[in-house]
Amino acid sequence: MTRPTKELPELPAFAREIDATLAVHSQYVLHGNIRDVFVQHQSRDIARLVPLRRLLWEVFRHRGYRFLLIVDQVDGLTVYPSGDDDDGRAARAAANEMLGDDVGRMAPSLDRLSKHLTAITDTRRGQAACLIDYASRIIVDPNRMDSTERDFFLFCTKLSRTALPRYNRDQPGNSLYNPILWLVERELDLPVWLTVDNERFRTIGLPRPDLGDRVITARLLTRAFDGSDGIDAAQQFQLFAERSDGLTLRDMSGVTQLARDQGVRLADLPDAVRVYKLGVLDNPWRRTFLRKRIAEGEQSIATKVIGQPHPVRKTLDILKRAALGLSGAQARVPSSRPRGVLFFAGPTGVGKTELAKAVASLVFGDDNAYVRFDMSEFASEHSGDRLIGAPPGYVGYEVGGELTNAVRQQPFRVLLFDEIEKAHARILDKFLQILEDGRLTDGRGATTYFSECVLIFTSNLGVTVQDPETGQRVPNVAPEDDYETVEAKIKAAIAEHFTTALSRPELLNRFGDNIVVFGFITAEAAVKIFDGQLANILRRVLDEQQVTIDVAATAKDKLRDWCTADLSKGGRGIGTALESMLINPLARKLFDRDVPPGSRVEIADVFRIGPDVELELR
Repeated sequence: MTRPTKELPELPAFAREIDATLAVHSQYVLHGNIRDVFVQHQSRDIARLVPLRRLLWEVFRHRGYRFLLIVDQVDGLTVYPSGDDDDGRAARAAANEMLGDDVGRMAPSLDRLSKHLTAITDTRRGQAACLIDYASRIIVDPNRMDSTERDFFLFCTKLSRTALPRYNRDQPGNSLYNPILWLVERELDLPVWLTVDNERFRTIGLPRPDLGDRVITARLLTRAFDGSDGIDAAQQFQLFAERSDGLTLRDMSGVTQLARDQGVRLADLPDAVRVYKLGVLDNPWRRTFLRKRIAEGEQSIATKVIGQPHPVRKTLDILKRAALGLSGAQARVPSSRPRGVLFFAGPTGVGKTELAKAVASLVFGDDNAYVRFDMSEFASEHSGDRLIGAPPGYVGYEVGGELTNAVRQQPFRVLLFDEIEKAHARILDKFLQILEDGRLTDGRGATTYFSECVLIFTSNLGVTVQDPETGQRVPNVAPEDDYETVEAKIKAAIAEHFTTALSRPELLNRFGDNIVVFGFITAEAAVKIFDGQLANILRRVLDEQQVTIDVAATAKDKLRDWCTADLSKGGRGIGTALESMLINPLARKLFDRDVPPGSRVEIADVFRIGPDVELELR
């Protein structure tokens, strides 16, 4: 018989909880981080990483238990400790004596497993414990069990109440149960009625490792890096642990293995964490030409987003910060927040979406390297499942979420959330974790990392406000207001919306100073936008029909005056006017005349006939 040790090594909190409650609970449900390794302190200065089974055995061995029976749907019945040493042989002998059977067999049926559990929990036969691993896979669906499954769990419920503790002579005052421990991924993987209102069951969640455990693990795992490059190893251990927030200790072991395989130095371990999380070796943010492209961006973006110098400059400042890795640099602990967060606000048609496309092109070399979500489609609370996926048991669970899937497929993205104010308030809560921690867990339990993304939110908040007397929406800003006035009014309206209307001041705080206000299109900018869109139209006609269109100065001046008369709708309004005043009548003329390819046509004049516009072609 294995004798209790004199002193139990310092164990994680959940293991100490089991040790302290063996006198009152006959069964335990362990869920959460059950596949990880855990820090076990041998002394104040010595620690090691041990798997869960070994950790649990430390608890039971200390209490004088003879063995731990493992029930595994793959390996069948095994005894812990195993091996050919004295402890292993003694454990197998005790198991055969208690069970009256050879435990070295494949997984038993539920009926036979019931007999084993009866024998294990009978404290008159000796002290032992049983660990049912992969218990989540015993049944297909806890809400749709067949009669055999239902009878088995009913038996386990009754066994939890009929099992009796045994007085431990080696430790007077303790009456200990022979416990059954269920290992499940999620607490609800077992039937709810198995544990509810049953004081003999204890449910314990195993959390992800905290910073202290990650620091110890970093020191244990990176011994091979000690002293390399003459850097401060202790500082690198701390940084490695901080960057591993959200990872398990097994994940950290994988990071160090990846680092060794790639020949990574200790100083570059944080980048190895990024590679491990994202699964992507290439990092566009560290490409040598990115700085040059951002430096040249003020000129290139200005040709795409016309008349918005302040938003362009503010956006480039944030991109420069992201390229240098200084996002969130004011925090004491380096975070995994997104590389950049921008909140574009202002009137419609002034270039908010166009600037988002320009950012994608600038950083990732492609105007289409962004994913757009029209948040007006997420006005209902349940529509949030589209972003992160439906929970287990619901339609669409296997598909996953549109947002999480997109980022996992390509971690380096510009994510555009258009008209964010139209989303349901509960859906906005999902952005809190993204903005703060740079990660999000989807409906399938998988973690998606947003640390290399640029998030852009657009909104028309503050352009109109509700009149307190009539309840109608009235303009809050006007095209004749100067930029400083527009910025102040819109920012005040945004703050009012998030703090009062939504009661989400914490979300507003996450946006911080990244709220970028766009002003109205000026008359000078409108002329440039008109000229650019007119050139696009003429080029499109040439590409599609091989017909060259010239526009006489008189016709061009008239079109410009008509299309830029109302600037309240911005550049989009100019494009809409051009469509009705030029594209439609031009298409009608070309179609009716059947103009052959290779022709050259001049628009000599334009004139109105009632609500329609006619062209004079030569």
